[in-house]
Amino acid sequence: MKKKTIAALLIGTTLATTITGCGSSGASHSASDTSTTYIAPEYPEASPAECWESEAATTGDYADTGATAECWESEPAAEYPETGDACYASESYTYNYSTDSMSAKIGSAADSTYCPGYYYPAPNYNYGENYNTVIENEFKEVYASPLSTFGADIDTASYSNLRRMINDGYNLYDIPAGSIRTEELINYFNYDYREPGSNDTFAVNAQIIDCPWNKETKLVNLGIKAKELEDIENVPSNIVFLVDVSGSMDDYDKLPLLQMGLDMLVDDLDENDRVSIVTYASSSDIVIAGVSGDEHTTIKKAINALSAGGSTNGGDGIKSAYRLAEKYFIEGGNNRVIMATDGDLNVGITSEDELEELISKKKESGVFLSVLGFGTGNYNEAALETLADKGNGNYSYIDCLSEAKKVLIDEFNSTLFTVAKDVKFQIEFNPRYVSEYRLVGYENRQMAARDFNDDTKDGGEIGSGHAMTVMYEIRMNDESDAYTDDLRYQSTDLSETGITSNEWMTVSVRYKEPEEDESKLIYFPIRNECYTRTPNCDTLFAAYVAECGMILNDSSYIGNLDMRDVSKQISGLDLDDEYKEEFLDLIKQL
Repeated sequence: MKKKTIAALLIGTTLATTITGCGSSGASHSASDTSTTYIAPEYPEASPAECWESEAATTGDYADTGATAECWESEPAAEYPETGDACYASESYTYNYSTDSMSAKIGSAADSTYCPGYYYPAPNYNYGENYNTVIENEFKEVYASPLSTFGADIDTASYSNLRRMINDGYNLYDIPAGSIRTEELINYFNYDYREPGSNDTFAVNAQIIDCPWNKETKLVNLGIKAKELEDIENVPSNIVFLVDVSGSMDDYDKLPLLQMGLDMLVDDLDENDRVSIVTYASSSDIVIAGVSGDEHTTIKKAINALSAGGSTNGGDGIKSAYRLAEKYFIEGGNNRVIMATDGDLNVGITSEDELEELISKKKESGVFLSVLGFGTGNYNEAALETLADKGNGNYSYIDCLSEAKKVLIDEFNSTLFTVAKDVKFQIEFNPRYVSEYRLVGYENRQMAARDFNDDTKDGGEIGSGHAMTVMYEIRMNDESDAYTDDLRYQSTDLSETGITSNEWMTVSVRYKEPEEDESKLIYFPIRNECYTRTPNCDTLFAAYVAECGMILNDSSYIGNLDMRDVSKQISGLDLDDEYKEEFLDLIKQL
């Protein structure tokens, strides 16, 4: 697959610009300030630690001296060309779709965005949409529960779904319960996180600040960055498009929008790739199988000919798609099923438990899964999230043409090319410093502490150059009130490391290489050097997005903060890309 230049730019994107001056004042902040702290990795014994490669590095040989956290002052970032329009349009365009040419002619602005909410009046669609329940994480005492364990999640569907609802005229109280996962709002945006060293798979960037919604707590921001694979353009791909063509997909924002997105994607395929298309309605059909990626006309013709009708037998389609993926499996390549649907499964396998059982078996084939959600009204997000979480996959919601371009073209390399699977995180808090903690978001990715070291328990998939942000709200320990009760069966004494080190917590990452079954482990100690009273704009923006998610989920921890307060906070930042500007415009409408 050819590597698009814009994809590489978006991995770094204009967010690589160093931002400073982001203190607590309400004035607009300029673009230069303190960077997050780069946390050098530590490895179990007999595993080499990789020193951070930088001309500014002064910490010496980590393998000999032990890794230390080092605050890095960012150098001026390179300038990048503009990355294209976000899904926000200030004026209305006429939608003219041609199935012959597979082109979207949006008035005189052919390359502009197409967001359905701007062009068609839409009713409130709360009724009929299906979402999993989100039960907000609560504070936990460190002495009783020192470990926080969860699987990786880089999905972003909640943001584009929220955008769709706001553009369709929803107010704050119309947003369906369970439709917003705070971590997916935060992870939609790009942040200026340092990349791993040459021999490392992950890097952790940390900044601890005074919590903007609670003056009694601190907020820990952990930016986890995966390595970017080299020579991606030379890695062959085996892709099976699994397309829902049931009657419910006939709406303009479903199958027609998908066809436009796939049409753009096809142009990025070459002779090293193999493409298959499976459709499903009342039953499944193979449209093309194992076609060379450079046969663009053949593939586009097959896409153009798709039409919607019938019921939805998704289980049959999944089985057929995986059979084809296994038939044309490329050793050392990227083997993936890309499923596009509104999730309205009404024939055959329909329950989430049945889907989970099916997809859990299929993932053992070594084939990864990407799920693309479309549409409104009967949208079954609960089923799609289950498929992605249990199928070594990721999940996006496509609400407009530019989002299709963002997911399928601009960021496709970071989605398609997996660098680590079954990624799990475990944070151990030091009770000398932290008395209580609360994970912000990731409610549906929680795991038992014992599952962290169990390689049979699923984590999450992370792609080339991908980043995810993890936030903890913490309460600091008053040493005069330290927990000292004598217990019969266990000790409450701090370890020597807990007493003598300046470590507030340790981030442990366990993951598997894409084609391996045995996991690897790395550690990242987070020390008091990470605390700052002058956070950078990335950290503040992510914190304000978290506030938005908490308000939308009616959080019990947000206090008296409302959307007007959040929009004022964000307005005080020097926003450096169009997606962040779009977010500000959207929440002003709530």
